Amino acid sequence: SAGTVLFERTVKRLDQPGWKFDGSLMAGSFGRNDQVADIRAGTPDYYVQGTATRSDQNDYKDGDGRAVHSAFNRWSTSGAVGWTPDNDTRVELSAARSDGQAAYADRTVDGSRFDRENYGFKFEKNHLSATLEKIEAQAFRNYVDHVMDSYSLRAGGNPAGMMAAMNPDRTTTGGRIVGTFNLSGAKQLKAGVDAQSNEHTNRMGAAPGLMGAYDAKPRVEDASFRNYGLFGELVYLPGERDKFIVGLRVDDWNAQDKRATITIGMSTPANPTSGKERSDTLGSGFGRYEHDLAGVPATFYAGFGHTERFPDYWELISASKESVGTLSAFDSNPEKTDQLDAGMVYKNDKLSASVSGFYSKVSDYLMVQQNYVKPALMGPGTRTTTVVRNVGATTWGGEASLSYALAATWKADATLAYVHGDNDTDGTALAQLPPLEGRLGLTYDNKVWAVGSLLRLVSEQDRFDASKGNIVGQDIGRTGGFGVFSVNGAYRAGKGAQITAGIDNLFDKSYAEHISRGGSAVTGFTTTTRVNEMGRNLWLKANFKFD
Repeated sequence: SAGTVLFERTVKRLDQPGWKFDGSLMAGSFGRNDQVADIRAGTPDYYVQGTATRSDQNDYKDGDGRAVHSAFNRWSTSGAVGWTPDNDTRVELSAARSDGQAAYADRTVDGSRFDRENYGFKFEKNHLSATLEKIEAQAFRNYVDHVMDSYSLRAGGNPAGMMAAMNPDRTTTGGRIVGTFNLSGAKQLKAGVDAQSNEHTNRMGAAPGLMGAYDAKPRVEDASFRNYGLFGELVYLPGERDKFIVGLRVDDWNAQDKRATITIGMSTPANPTSGKERSDTLGSGFGRYEHDLAGVPATFYAGFGHTERFPDYWELISASKESVGTLSAFDSNPEKTDQLDAGMVYKNDKLSASVSGFYSKVSDYLMVQQNYVKPALMGPGTRTTTVVRNVGATTWGGEASLSYALAATWKADATLAYVHGDNDTDGTALAQLPPLEGRLGLTYDNKVWAVGSLLRLVSEQDRFDASKGNIVGQDIGRTGGFGVFSVNGAYRAGKGAQITAGIDNLFDKSYAEHISRGGSAVTGFTTTTRVNEMGRNLWLKANFKFD
């Protein structure tokens, strides 16, 4: 199942004209260098804000000294202008632009363009009346122009006949309006509507300058998505120690398959769902109860949720994905999840602890399966392909954490997490789940100097289902356990400056995560079963603040 996380910047109205700057510089192993700058200036009535970031790294080496095709560079800029005529009103216009390149060790192409642009508008008004506490409105437009090719970031490129590129793009427009209402009887309601539309196009071809160059071809629409949503969340406080939270959401989805043909290997058969349009009305909701224990600094909580998720572009449309019965996955069912969760949080002056657990049943889980055997496109025989299947699944798991102040300047931390999943339809383990993981940390901090250490312990994962997974990746096989030890330190030079340094993977351990991708053959690099993680990594970072 999936959800959306909204990251929103909190903007406080200035009491008087002024400015503020936050920045950082970082250098590390394998040529890593990052720069971040954020500046805000204004008066009580107006403000401007600008942010710029840049990050660059060469190919890293794993713990065995083998280079991994992983170099990248990326940059981003954003700006905003705002009007704050009083403490309860804000109007903001914003824009952002970013791009980058990334080498991939798990496939035959690299990302040579990630050109993104965003334009946004926001309006906030607080304390409109005794009942209407707040109203928020926003609108946005995003555009992504992405290129993946087989030559730009490969040493020596590729022969002209193998210099291929794919150039999808996506335009997303949408908006959201939400109001916060103070109701009688210690209740608060947030309710609103949102809408979003997506237009996808694609084109493929040879490198620029060659016959059949992709950038000389017209873009061809392959899909469109549209969604209207209605949502609400009610918080009720019946007493000092109790809280009830209830939320509901209804989505009206529409999607259209605009592909005339489907590319399967060297063949381009007709698309059986070409021009087809589908609509689904999906409902989601949750309920949660929280109780502060009497005489104990602890809170107990329990909740139940139901979500219905519409398949995304990569499950319905993207290349090389079929259904079991046809050449198109466009008719895949929405995914439905029912989940119970419960836990407790405890905190006093020295000890902080938490424990939580969940149990969920998933109907029509959207599973992506490679190497699925189907009849040959022409004539007798069979072929293998990648399909999207709806299966039933059960997952359960838990997490526990503990933090204890050994002294005024010393603190110890520990966490443990585990998740178990079953593919109920196939009678196998549910693919793409992490193994048991624990972390142990020890920190010294006297407010000027700080040092810390972290030991990450991950067990083997022998519950897998090869060739099955999701749009991110598929299981490869069993994964061995590993332990990684890292250290760090910091010096606070004053109110506006801090220097931090560290060594990640201090003992240069060679390892790969279970949820990883298989290594691909890249000229000049060793092919591994999985893409190995970074070996010993030294880094140094400086943070600055001025106002």
